[in-house]
Amino acid sequence: MNTPQLISLDEALQRLVAGAAPHRIVETESVPSVDALGRMLAVDVLSMIDVPPGDNSSMDGWAVNTADVPAAGTVLPVSQRIPAGVVGQPLQRGTAARIFTGAQIPAGADAIVMQEQCEAVAGEGLGAVRVNEVPAFGQWVRRRGEDVLHGAVVLNKGRRLTPQALGLAASVGAALLAVCRRPRVALFSTGDELVMPGEPLKPGAIYNSNRYTLRGLLQAGGCEVTDLGIVPDRLDATRTALQRAARFHDLILTSGGVSVGEEDHLKAAIQAEGTLEHFQMAIKPGRPLAFGTVRRDDGTAALVLGLPGNPVSSFVTYLLCVTTVLRAMQGAPTALPAGLPLRADFDWPRPDRRREFLRVRLNDQGGLDLFPNQGSGVLTSAAWADGLVDIAAGQRIASGETVRYLPLSELIAR
Repeated sequence: MNTPQLISLDEALQRLVAGAAPHRIVETESVPSVDALGRMLAVDVLSMIDVPPGDNSSMDGWAVNTADVPAAGTVLPVSQRIPAGVVGQPLQRGTAARIFTGAQIPAGADAIVMQEQCEAVAGEGLGAVRVNEVPAFGQWVRRRGEDVLHGAVVLNKGRRLTPQALGLAASVGAALLAVCRRPRVALFSTGDELVMPGEPLKPGAIYNSNRYTLRGLLQAGGCEVTDLGIVPDRLDATRTALQRAARFHDLILTSGGVSVGEEDHLKAAIQAEGTLEHFQMAIKPGRPLAFGTVRRDDGTAALVLGLPGNPVSSFVTYLLCVTTVLRAMQGAPTALPAGLPLRADFDWPRPDRRREFLRVRLNDQGGLDLFPNQGSGVLTSAAWADGLVDIAAGQRIASGETVRYLPLSELIAR
């Protein structure tokens, strides 16, 4: 039997992006900003205002003109009180205005003296204030537009909307956001050995963990998921599942059935129902990957991705490949996260000939600990880890060296 040629992850991702491009989701919808968490932005968000809209105070204190405070200990009468949300009167020269954080600075004032550097002095009206330190011009003043200028792009299309992004959109007055329609994904697993949690575990059977992992990953990525469950290891059943899934979905995602075993029918089923590319990627874990299309009755097609059945292989391949395809389908940038250079607090003396993605966790000393068992079936390693270390083929690691750390949080919600 001929050994299949391995291709690099970079080449595989390029092929995936090229294959996904014709299947880009063009439908968009407008949703309230408050309900847009996790959605993919379809158009740039522009600011129609300056933020802040006017010069304002970043401290509780007194607004003054610096020319009126020539020396520490200067006493100025207080001419007005300006809480946040109130626009004061122009500052009378030789006076101070009591002001609070966020309040607009009155015309004629050019600095804020924080209240800790002042003493209130009793007197008629609003009294007076003793300024105990000479203020610098512009101190504690937030300038108009210093955060966002009118007309600036504050959020780029293709960005997944995080809580802080929604806050930024709200700060420029964006009540509605144009987002990409959620990808519709059909999910199923193949394997007669699979049973669901809660069912009796017969000899030779295993619980279907991939169903839960992949469904959760898809939901975290903002997809609408139809779970088709477990498909029997038969060619006819697999073809029927693909036909059903293609009708109303953009992408079909499967796990298992992509190796070279006699009971692995997914590849043959995809070839019968559409087109197939079968990759053997030079990565560990996660080498085999099926990618293709399944025809619909109307002449269009749904994309299909077949992941390996081993739990960690399926998990890592999803993070690297499926997220890339989903982003390409939504017109978002497809490059993997840049990662962080961090210290390895472990040794890796026996490298593989493939590019490896090791399950690690950030420790209290700022380094990375390695899960002791890196097997592709050890799902404990994925649940324990908070990131992956990306190491080149043949690369050894000695404790103390710098490695490339990819946080799971960035990979999952790209």
